[in-house]
Amino acid sequence: MLVTLEGIDGSGKTTVWEALRETRDYTFTREPTESWYGDAVRRSIGDDDADPLAEAFLYTADHAAHLADVVRPALERGDVVVSDRYSDSRYAYQGVTLDGVLDDPLDYVRDVHRPWTRPPDLTVYFDVDPRTAAARAGATNKFERVEFLARVRDNYETLIDADPERFVRVDATQPPDVVRERVEAVLDDRL
Repeated sequence: MLVTLEGIDGSGKTTVWEALRETRDYTFTREPTESWYGDAVRRSIGDDDADPLAEAFLYTADHAAHLADVVRPALERGDVVVSDRYSDSRYAYQGVTLDGVLDDPLDYVRDVHRPWTRPPDLTVYFDVDPRTAAARAGATNKFERVEFLARVRDNYETLIDADPERFVRVDATQPPDVVRERVEAVLDDRL
């Protein structure tokens, strides 16, 4: 089973992912990865002038390598895979960065991935308002600004509406321990 943790920057998903690693015997992974593809992605995050289409394809390359090197082999072994960010992050974030470049950027990015990606079986969505998230994240890069996060959150809502059975919404405004317990309950129920 492939479980993904999704939400806007500052939602707390990485904090919960790290806590789960201490108590669960799953394969834990994340995007961007620690590969050279992931390094290129991180460099683009720090560049306010990065070309949005080129950046989208960097993320796509990182995702493809992640699938080939980590996700698919772990699933073939029968492991539960828990990924901190996955394809929905790309759809939601690049759907914003490509706005004005493409007519329907959210659909474009999903269409690029559709033939080869492996959809998650379960996605835990960490729901938090953009202002709180930006304050938590520190607004240190172009993806952590309130206005940008508000648009990303709207894209997540579109994704949830399109696949409501896969998503479980968690109130990420709660204290970290409460959020972690809720996520653990969701995993126990679904797995």
